[in-house]
Amino acid sequence: MQRFGTLSFGHYGPLGGGRQLTAADALLQAIDLAQGMDDLGVNGTYFRVHHFARQHSSPMTLLAAVAARTERIEVGTGVIDMRYENPLYLAEEAASVDLISGGRLALGVSRGSPESVVRGYEAFGYTGSTDPRGADLAHEHFATFMKAISGEGMADRDASSPFGGGTGRQRIEPHSPGLRSRIWWGAGSRDTAEWAGRTGVNLMSSTLLTEDRGLPFDQLQAEQVEAFKAAWREAGHPGTPRTSVSRSIFPLVTAEDHLYFGGRSDQEGVGYIDGFRSTFGKTYAAEPDVLVEQLKADAAIAAADTLMLTIPSQLGVEFNLRVAESFAKYVAPALGWISTRS
Repeated sequence: MQRFGTLSFGHYGPLGGGRQLTAADALLQAIDLAQGMDDLGVNGTYFRVHHFARQHSSPMTLLAAVAARTERIEVGTGVIDMRYENPLYLAEEAASVDLISGGRLALGVSRGSPESVVRGYEAFGYTGSTDPRGADLAHEHFATFMKAISGEGMADRDASSPFGGGTGRQRIEPHSPGLRSRIWWGAGSRDTAEWAGRTGVNLMSSTLLTEDRGLPFDQLQAEQVEAFKAAWREAGHPGTPRTSVSRSIFPLVTAEDHLYFGGRSDQEGVGYIDGFRSTFGKTYAAEPDVLVEQLKADAAIAAADTLMLTIPSQLGVEFNLRVAESFAKYVAPALGWISTRS
């Protein structure tokens, strides 16, 4: 594990006791948290994307704001639902954020996660999918997006135009030359991980896998990571791909930590989600020395180069900065972490 960052769902709404976290609160706190983590030397800040929900939903404006307020930290998503995206407009936005950030964008995309609405992407105008979960639509949009950010011509030039014209095909502008190498696919199974490896994009793996083969979660996920790397090599892609896994990890350092998460370590489980029999990862919550030994034994963390800590964003900037700082100070160095301030 060379890098670690935080993964936020950006929840907002009622907090209980008459307290309310607004959408503005969630967005502004996300920016403040990213700036604090940049100062700490944490490697990345990533945001989940969910539509029709009180969570982060339109990440590019948030990523641009974070990029403008930080210097070193990687900014990204985990993941954007490609069923909902205009691929050419997303290509323009992604290139803009990558240029603003100085090449710090790590854009995670995928088919998307289970939703609170039925085929919500159709309400956004993206119809015609023959798949019950819209996977065909996601892959179609993704293929167009990848062509666009790679600089391929996407529209015929108008030879009679007074604004340049010419012949041939025109690419999307702006264009960020290095962006293609910083695209990640969020894979929930071994098959999709292998597909990502063959396609030549980086791999994001979550705390949920849509398969159950009777193996512990970390071993199942480590196999997924290794299958991805093997597919990358077999496809003949140059360089070494990035791989990330996400975990809920809470170092118990203060009395407040114990109050919120003491005794909260749970066991991984198996259940059904989105029609698939799935394996769920567990939460780690313990004193730092115990966490180090537990995480060293996690096969998937050992197999990946990046660890994303899922954080309880509703608890505010100060609490989550302390979680990140405790992990950076007491746990991460023993796992091989390299700070951006090193």
